[in-house]
Amino acid sequence: MTSYKHLFQRSLGAAPDRLHFAAHSHHLWPDASYVGQLAAWQDAARLADRKWERVMGELWPAAQRHVADELALPDPETVVFAGNTHDFLIRIASAISRRPLRILTSEGEFHSFRRQAARWVEAGEAVVDTLPADEHIVAGMVARAGAAEYDLILVSDVMFGSGMVTAGIEQLAALARPEGPWVVIDGYHSFMAVERSLEAIADKVFFLAGGYKYAMAGEGVGILHAPPGYGARPVVTGWYAEFDDLSLPPGSVGYAPDARRFLGATFDPSGLYRFVAVRDMLRDEGLTTAAINSHAAMLKDRFLDGLKGTPLADAQILNPPGDGPQARFLALRCANAQDWQARLMAEDVVTDVRGDVLRIGFGLYQDEADVDALLGVLRAF
Repeated sequence: MTSYKHLFQRSLGAAPDRLHFAAHSHHLWPDASYVGQLAAWQDAARLADRKWERVMGELWPAAQRHVADELALPDPETVVFAGNTHDFLIRIASAISRRPLRILTSEGEFHSFRRQAARWVEAGEAVVDTLPADEHIVAGMVARAGAAEYDLILVSDVMFGSGMVTAGIEQLAALARPEGPWVVIDGYHSFMAVERSLEAIADKVFFLAGGYKYAMAGEGVGILHAPPGYGARPVVTGWYAEFDDLSLPPGSVGYAPDARRFLGATFDPSGLYRFVAVRDMLRDEGLTTAAINSHAAMLKDRFLDGLKGTPLADAQILNPPGDGPQARFLALRCANAQDWQARLMAEDVVTDVRGDVLRIGFGLYQDEADVDALLGVLRAF
């Protein structure tokens, strides 16, 4: 198997004895991200006040093009960036005038939305209906939306706990209307991990993503695709959102004509530098999402082949390999998952756990020897 460790020399060299199998949680940073981080500092020193001309004039459109290429979006200007996806959740909700918000979602959403939705309910700001995060989630949402009115429908592209890939988001997109409901796809666990084309539904759905995981760019890169005609004037925005709106009289609150209408205010641009540097590196190396998935799938198969001789042999695999898109991590349900994660961490083997589910993630910086070493640690328990 081809090794790509040479692309991660700094991260791997910083902890040479560590076995990192949490690419789905905190992806190790490739060397290209270091180059991007240095460029951010050097531009700030070299250009000072004028650095924003480079950030917004060069880095921003380059990052937009990379996202559009990855998701097959017809127009890069539907892409906007923020420090995290929670910022965008708040801004999307603020663009809906009705209160309380009527929200339909799943029981498997990540904490940034789950917690916010619960707090909205506490404050009387929302009424939230949840459905089980299983293979019937889309059919259930379509049926529920046919029987009740909703302002916002949100579901993850890949469920962060189980690794289940949500099939049929096109059916949800068909429900979307500018007057409501709005459909938001949380792609944080699918962006650059699942081959996903939004070309046919880009005019109907919001899509959230970030740089922390498979984009390998670290924190500070929240990504939103915002369909034209949805949320022209979000309430919670900053002064960056009014660029280019020169048609209103003085004193009016203006908005950019594209996805920048969801912008906040002054931000740390270093994440964009890292994101663009990493995407440029992947392009130069010929590493598409499909190619990385192939590498990860071989590692995953090798791990599953060797799992029978370990204490985890009887764990329930919630997302076994199969046809169609796959998450890049395995979700293993077992009663003592917390203990297994702690024991592995004590051996400098990094995985993570969600309740009774041990998650083991596979990525570009691992090779066959790493999988064999992980299996060896498990067999020694």
